[in-house]
Amino acid sequence: MIVQACINGARPRDFHPKLPLDAQAMASDAAACVAAGAGELHIHPRGADGRESLAAVDATVLAVRRACPGTLVGVSTGAWIENDVGRTRAAIAGWRELPDYASVNLSEADAPAVMELLRQRGVGIEAGLATTEDAERFVALADRNRVLRILVEIDIQDLAAALDEARGIGAVLERAEMRRPILLHGADATVWPFVELARQKRWSTRVGLEDGKTLADGTVAKDNAEIVAAAVAIFSSRG
Repeated sequence: MIVQACINGARPRDFHPKLPLDAQAMASDAAACVAAGAGELHIHPRGADGRESLAAVDATVLAVRRACPGTLVGVSTGAWIENDVGRTRAAIAGWRELPDYASVNLSEADAPAVMELLRQRGVGIEAGLATTEDAERFVALADRNRVLRILVEIDIQDLAAALDEARGIGAVLERAEMRRPILLHGADATVWPFVELARQKRWSTRVGLEDGKTLADGTVAKDNAEIVAAAVAIFSSRG
């Protein structure tokens, strides 16, 4: 069980005053999150214009590794980042400072090919499942067991519906006898209920400005490190 810090995601500049948008800001923020108890880091590198970029992975991963030696660093491969299958594949093939792992959304048409490219490059895979349909597609893959972990990520804002979707994904994985580690997380309104659910199930979780900017009591957190510390406190509690 770990708490992973997801420090920026696709959030716009005005989402939070402490949203890190360049390599050095991400490195500094990442170090603060590790000091607050984060076991891993999930980062969306940005180009000079502040937009997400797979071409910015080398500089960002290098800066974060220097600031957080020994901590696993992951990135997103979301299709929206390059918005072109060829550019996405070319960027991944051209990485020189390889992340430890990368998340791949099974909802995206090119997901199997991206996963195979990551394997060829020696990069671990977080298989991102947002729906039961994603889970069904994942368990049908021949290489389904060759992933670092399964990322159950629910974006539904109605908590009851979000919990139903999570249970549906879990049922698909159970029927397929999947035994890979699971990281469960929500978004915005469901962040903290899913942190608690992950603790109960002894799964990993993630928190940070990518997923939401408030603490469990609804107040806006001052930064990523405060959010991480709150999640670590929940994971450290008994019961």
